[in-house]
Amino acid sequence: MTALDAVTPTPERRPRRKPWLRRRSAIPGFGLTMGVTLTILSLIVLIPLTAVAIKSAELSFPEFIAAAFSERALKAYELTFGASFLAAVVNGVFGVLTAWALVRYSFPGKSVINALVDLPFALPTAVAGIALATLYAPQGWIGQFLTPLGIKAAYSPLGVVIALTFIGLPFVVRTLEPVMHDLAADVEEAAASLGANRLQTIVRVVLPALAPAWLTGFAMAFARAVGEYGSVIFIAGNMPYKSEIAPLLIVIQLEQYEYAAAASIAVVMLAVSFLMLLVINAIQAWARRYA
Repeated sequence: MTALDAVTPTPERRPRRKPWLRRRSAIPGFGLTMGVTLTILSLIVLIPLTAVAIKSAELSFPEFIAAAFSERALKAYELTFGASFLAAVVNGVFGVLTAWALVRYSFPGKSVINALVDLPFALPTAVAGIALATLYAPQGWIGQFLTPLGIKAAYSPLGVVIALTFIGLPFVVRTLEPVMHDLAADVEEAAASLGANRLQTIVRVVLPALAPAWLTGFAMAFARAVGEYGSVIFIAGNMPYKSEIAPLLIVIQLEQYEYAAAASIAVVMLAVSFLMLLVINAIQAWARRYA
């Protein structure tokens, strides 16, 4: 070794980077778990939805338009998506109040109310529909007080909104509760010490923190309402062009052995639902970034 070699530093050898496919994962068995996940999603979600699209493709384009966008189908879409959106809005308002009361206050019967919130999860939809129809019928416990006011709840579009509100409330409440638990009361006290009144504290402190979770609960309640069938058919009245929902129209087409027509209506509902969820998810991402 010469003196020059002793003075000149030898360049460090960088460890060779492993190819992406050979990179070790922090999750044990990543390849196996990912394969199982994709298989389950394909069998349960992708393949059935693809089969619906393929079945609707048996019709020619004019036949598809005639089946999926008939006047009866358009009225069913209008009621289904309109009532679902309205029910999600109602749940968005009262879900915040319910979750706030359950998280921030202690009162007698709190555990009972907390259990009742989850009742739509466990109650069969047919039982819920029969119960709601009995309550809101013209001679029911609640309907008898609405009839003199000229309000027809059961067997009308209003009954559809009531049923969809019933099944969607838990999604908003249970989504907001963890966020409210993490929202410390010290933040509200700090806002009050700086001179903010209760309304300003709610609008500028509490609601921005709850916005992403609220949008998530709203989206879940809306998506659940769009596909609801069992609890609606008992209280809706199921009158074509008036109180007939799109899932019921699909069932009617299936009973008449019009499988391609039923698939066409299902494809339209799938496309609209996917588009609305995409918009809501974009709003959620914006809220998490800028709220």
